[in-house]
Parts: sequence; C-alpha cells; structure tokens
Amino acid sequence: MYTLENTKLKIAIKKIGAELCQISSIKNINEFMWDANPAIWANHAPILFPIIGALKQDSYYFENKKYSLGKHGFIRNNEDIILHEQTQNSLTFKLSENENTLKSYPFKFEFYITYKLIDNVIEVVHTVKNCDIQTMYFSLGGHPAFKCPLYSDENYEDYFLEFEHVENSVRHLINMEIGLISSSTNPVFNHSNKISLTHDLFNEDALVFKDLKSRKVTLKSGTYGAILSLHFKEFPYFGIWAKPNGNYVCLEPWLGVADPENTNQDLKTKEGILSLKPKETFAATYRIEIHNNHLV
Repeated sequence: MYTLENTKLKIAIKKIGAELCQISSIKNINEFMWDANPAIWANHAPILFPIIGALKQDSYYFENKKYSLGKHGFIRNNEDIILHEQTQNSLTFKLSENENTLKSYPFKFEFYITYKLIDNVIEVVHTVKNCDIQTMYFSLGGHPAFKCPLYSDENYEDYFLEFEHVENSVRHLINMEIGLISSSTNPVFNHSNKISLTHDLFNEDALVFKDLKSRKVTLKSGTYGAILSLHFKEFPYFGIWAKPNGNYVCLEPWLGVADPENTNQDLKTKEGILSLKPKETFAATYRIEIHNNHLV
C-alpha cells in the first residue's frame, strides 16, 4: 500500500493493480471511496486497459490471429505492476509487456498510471507508450467507486448525479447474459441533467452513454449538497454502475466501450479503439474533486 497526503486529503493506492483504494479527509472521518465489501463487490477503482468491458466470447482478432482477453483487460488485480516514481505529491506505477501480456495482447508497450494529489483534487493520469514496431490498438478507462451515502443519517435514494450540461441522451443497454452492448436503448435524459440514484437503477447493469455533452458530473446529496465531482474532459464514453445492493456508485470515464453483439471481433475496427504509432505516447487524465465543505 502506498499513500499520499496533504492538508486536506489522504489517498492510498494498492500495489496490486495500482488501484486507488482510499480518499479520506484529513480533518474529519469522511471516507469517500467504497470499502470493497467482498460480499457485494470486492474492488475500489480498477484500471481498464487495454479494453473496456467485455469482448465477444472473451476474444478478438488481430492480423487474422485470435487472442483471448478477459473483461476490462489485465491491469486490474495485476501483480506485475511496479512503483516507477514517487514525488511529494504523486505516485506513478508502471507495467510493461511480459510473457503473460503477450499471450493475450501482441504489443510491446509501457503503461503508466500516475496519481497526483493537488489541494482537494486527485488527478489520475494514464500514459501509454508504444514500444513496438507496429501500430498498437487499445482502449482505457477508470472505474472508481464512491461511497454513497456519505453520512450515516442518509439513504442511497437521497443522492443524485448532476451533469454540467442539459442532456438529451439514451443509455445503450447491455445484454446481461453475455455482457455485450445490444442494439436497444432506453431514454435517460429528456432535456435534463440529473439522474436520481436508486438501487434498482442498475438492475439491467451499467448505464452506458456514448454522446454526452457534459465532461463533468457531480455526486450530490439532497441534504448535504455537492459531495464530489468527476472531470472527464478527454473521455468521450461514460458509464455509471453499481451492484443493485451496493451503497456506492461507480463513475466511469472511458476511451472505448464493450463489444456490441454484432461485432466482427476485429481489434482494428472495434468501436472506440485508439491507435498509437510506433514510439509514440498517448496520455489522458480525469480528475476527482472533493468538495471542500466535507473536508472541514
């Protein structure tokens, strides 16, 4: 376990999976992350790379060769990640290709995840370097789970999500038997910017959005106001999820999306896939802002 702290926040990151597992107030007892109760969902904030969600039959094709890769890729729960660099306000972790990754992903790469603690904000910086002689294809994203409700005198249903812009958008439904995006959609926003949180909201799995105008979402309490905001300027896809009986909500900025049911399984043409030429580097950052009135 590695930690960073300043006068407002303390954060902790697990070595396994380089997973953010704690965001705590220094001055009070408030803890903003889900506790990873194994009876419900035993994760805090897994990192998604080199895919988001599920592949059809857990496999894809690259240059006519079939590869097997499980849901969300191989960063989460990975024991090969190392601490690469530490400064007074940041921790950077690294994973390079190895025998295990090359079996499921035929690219030489360096993947870095950096956590920076700046005042009341945690910056999460993903950096990918293509160390291969061929173009590399990948997706990446975050899956942080935030405690909800924050205070003991509240209920889950007292909370809602508020997006920065008025939206007219639908959720892309997931075929729950196979984990793939179906052709069906359901309206969520009708010239509005709020989603009320209820446990049955997630009975049909995650809410998957592909066309939000907003790049900021705030978790709000009807009693205590804004708790935290997630800024995801560089991430065009967005997911919202929880186990139906879990007192948390995952706010998930994505560069990529799970396979659709009708996929041809070709990695190069996968929806949302990113390409990176040899020796080039890509970076994308999202930010978690804890509102100051919960830190005093």
